[in-house]
Amino acid sequence: MINLIRKIFPGLIISLLLLLLASCQKKNKSLKPGTWRGILTISNQELPFTMQVSQNPDGKTIAYLVNGAEKILLDEITITGDSVTIPLHIFDADLKAHINDAEDGMKGKWIRYNLEEPYEVSFSAKHGAEYRFFRQPDKPTQNYSGKWEVLFKNEDGTEEKAIGVFDQNQNDLIGTFLSATGDYRYLQGEVSGETLRLSTFDGSHAYLFMASPDKSGKLNGKFFSGKSGRSTWTATRNEQAVLPAADTLTYLKPGYEKLNFTFPDLNGQPVSLADTRFQGKVVVVQLMGSWCPNCMDETAYLAPFYNKHKAKGLEIVGLAYEQSPEFEKAKQRLERLKARFSVNYPLLVAGTHDKNAAAKTLPMLNHVMAFPTTIIIDKKGAVRRIHTGFSGPGTGRYYEAFVQDFEETIAKLLQE
Repeated sequence: MINLIRKIFPGLIISLLLLLLASCQKKNKSLKPGTWRGILTISNQELPFTMQVSQNPDGKTIAYLVNGAEKILLDEITITGDSVTIPLHIFDADLKAHINDAEDGMKGKWIRYNLEEPYEVSFSAKHGAEYRFFRQPDKPTQNYSGKWEVLFKNEDGTEEKAIGVFDQNQNDLIGTFLSATGDYRYLQGEVSGETLRLSTFDGSHAYLFMASPDKSGKLNGKFFSGKSGRSTWTATRNEQAVLPAADTLTYLKPGYEKLNFTFPDLNGQPVSLADTRFQGKVVVVQLMGSWCPNCMDETAYLAPFYNKHKAKGLEIVGLAYEQSPEFEKAKQRLERLKARFSVNYPLLVAGTHDKNAAAKTLPMLNHVMAFPTTIIIDKKGAVRRIHTGFSGPGTGRYYEAFVQDFEETIAKLLQE
């Protein structure tokens, strides 16, 4: 009997210890499926955005950032206990938060890494809240649909001209701003009374716009971006408003006729325009960065376009100007972009995203004004067009006009 007790007792102790350990471990919580209303606190302002949570066919939790017609897939979510980490698409940024079931919410931080000054912004979200700014906005007294001539004034004294294009349906408002260097992508918001509000959050950029009209109908507003960016803006209705032609802003300096470069690909191997694969081909050179939402939009367009036309004699090469000067870090970000958009053309690590430094890597250009910048080269190696910036799908008819012009240009050069 004593021997039996001696045999059983240690086993009982081990079993009890295992049960105690299991009871101490936190059970992983979950994100409730459905709509979440997120809030980023920037410059003492609440920037709202929408996130839709669901499960993929494998039962894995996924989410989408929703800005108007845009849905950005977030499919690398991890949950440990009550802590959730949501990597933000291709960007070097996360949402990190604690889930609070009692409040149907979560609280944490939006964190951007790999910057000269990485930063954190307070983040919270509420499940089941499907409105953007106000649950019950006031009846609108203005209709802002149409085209507006816009001037942004930054705190450092610099100014930027832009065009605002808005579409209002009762309280609901969508639109964007176009500038000489790109567009502000998908903006979503509402009009409450006479006040216009728009916001967007794509994982890299967080924008908040507010404005009201004066007696003449001119809009006077504020623009908040990132952690602490602030600008003022004014806008006047003008259906004839135009920006400088995108094909005139960047050009070859006098004395240069061709573009030349040699940069490493993602395997560290040097790639040059003098390489055999580019000879006798129409070549599109994309100046871009994995950190750049406008570049993301352009890459989403160029990747399938290349697959469709490469057999006809088209080559595309991406020159990536990344946030980190370290090759391995740049490579990691670019591989992420390459996988997400199924990019089959070479991506080269060309330098950092500082525009002055980027210009030094391509001394034949007058400057590097914007990311992306797209350079079109004919079969003889001559530069035929340089397009500064990119009007993405959030700009509607401006995007459609770009696509039509670009595809007609490439088709013509392929036939030469």
